[in-house]
Amino acid sequence: MITAIQTDTKPIVGLELVGQKGGAATIRLHGQATAETCLVLLDERVLDRQCLAQCLTTYRVGKDIASFGSIDEWQLCEHMPSASAVLLNLGSRKVSDAKTGDAIAELVKKAHPAPVAILADTDELEQILRALGYGAKAYIPSSLRFEICVEAINFVIAGGTFVPASSLAGLHRTIDPDVEMSRHMASVFTERQEDVVQALRRGKANKIIAHELNLRESTVKVHIRNIMKKLKATNRTEVVYMLNEMFPGASQPLRAS
Repeated sequence: MITAIQTDTKPIVGLELVGQKGGAATIRLHGQATAETCLVLLDERVLDRQCLAQCLTTYRVGKDIASFGSIDEWQLCEHMPSASAVLLNLGSRKVSDAKTGDAIAELVKKAHPAPVAILADTDELEQILRALGYGAKAYIPSSLRFEICVEAINFVIAGGTFVPASSLAGLHRTIDPDVEMSRHMASVFTERQEDVVQALRRGKANKIIAHELNLRESTVKVHIRNIMKKLKATNRTEVVYMLNEMFPGASQPLRAS
């Protein structure tokens, strides 16, 4: 049997399961949940759950917030509005943990057709991809500003899929490490010096570099001297060695000709 307890204050709009007594679940009703749908918040940590629910209510995500410590507690609650979305706060737990991954898969299945969003402390690309693989429609790192988190939840409720932009950059680097190397080179060398560096890393002689870049050979030598000066290198071989140390992610090793 479920007992509903009416409170005089309204710290959180929605429902809060506060404990078990005599085998019966106790549900505290905060305000009057009259909306047709609500955002379901799942977090096993009571204080974190209540604080997040309060913040989400303040920012008016949907209309009502129903917060619970687990999927089972949510399933025990009767006469609830339908879930517009489910936000699972993992905290420091990782999706790669088998138990956590299974829990996400189970939640996605039980929440259907409501989308599931994951809130977690880590923004590692592997964790994001795993969460999406389990069927989550959003992965929100706790490093994001709160207003972005709110917009992400609303976006998911509207039917979208959200991942942090930083993860897409990480995916790009995974697919093409030379892109990341070029970005770092741009912070050290001019555009033309970078062209010369890329030729040096392929072991090309000055005459070939001049031909390919449509430069005089003397101009190529000037660029190489300037590159040596920036790196504080004494010769061409040392330049190549230092570039190897600076850009270890290059798809092919740097070498002197």
